[in-house]
Amino acid sequence: MGKHSGLETTLVGVAGEYFVAAELSIRGFLASITLRNSRGVDIIASSADASRSVSLQVKTSSGTLPKWMLSKKSESFASDNHFYAFVLLRGTGTRPDFHIVPSKVVAKHVAESHRQWLAGAKADGPLRKDSPMRNFRDSEGVYKEAWHLLSLAET
Repeated sequence: MGKHSGLETTLVGVAGEYFVAAELSIRGFLASITLRNSRGVDIIASSADASRSVSLQVKTSSGTLPKWMLSKKSESFASDNHFYAFVLLRGTGTRPDFHIVPSKVVAKHVAESHRQWLAGAKADGPLRKDSPMRNFRDSEGVYKEAWHLLSLAET
């Protein structure tokens, strides 16, 4: 089976969370997936000695481009210990791509890119209307496999 195009959106999201938790575990960190009603936090991860912990929000895409949909609240939900794990599913039997991004970077990027998008016009001329949807792109791969940004390794 190739791409995950037939997979329900909910299952794509759940798969992403488990892939991130597995990747953290393989790297020697403790990872706990939160309950579904945890606002903005999908995984709590800590160093093996529990001296440092971070929270992660996981966003998963099954497309071909490193692009993920977010909501307007991503512009303000940011802290030094909160990160996004953007997962790009690449097909059954293939390891996903992971992009690890500080939430403050995401908040700034999403706000700026949305402001630029709003300033533009539709192809047929009229100005665009505001929307609660946002997106994040890592086209240059700056944050691809940037697990070190979590600073969970013991020193």
